[in-house]
Amino acid sequence: MQDRKEKKNYYVLRERAVPEVLLKVVEAKKLLDSGKAATVQEAADQTGISRSSFYKYKEDIFPFHEESRGKTITFVIQMDDEPGLLSGVLKSIAGCHGNILTIHQSIPINGVATLTISVEILPSCGDAQSMIEEIEKQRGVHFLNMLGSG
Repeated sequence: MQDRKEKKNYYVLRERAVPEVLLKVVEAKKLLDSGKAATVQEAADQTGISRSSFYKYKEDIFPFHEESRGKTITFVIQMDDEPGLLSGVLKSIAGCHGNILTIHQSIPINGVATLTISVEILPSCGDAQSMIEEIEKQRGVHFLNMLGSG
């Protein structure tokens, strides 16, 4: 008998792109975890969703920052080739308690370099969302994409 595992594809979305029902499922999960709701029905009532919606999506939605803690995340960053810019990116990672595992910067073409970096986010101190926001704010960073998380 062939083992048929469900193929899992993951997407990272900004909050504004996530349907409201999924955000409410996250909120309901937080109510249950914090003890502010004793039952799924109470959490569903407080968030304005049905119990069936909660059960349908509860395993498929989670806040990025919570699930990425204690994991390795690989980013691709396109940035200007300017003295000190790479140092600033690394400082942002260190400031968010990220542990750099691998780093590779391409040879700049037309003044723009691509940086691929794997970072371990430790469960006790790191926050991937803050790290991403800090890197994206840097002058000279064109974009940041997350390649994967494991």
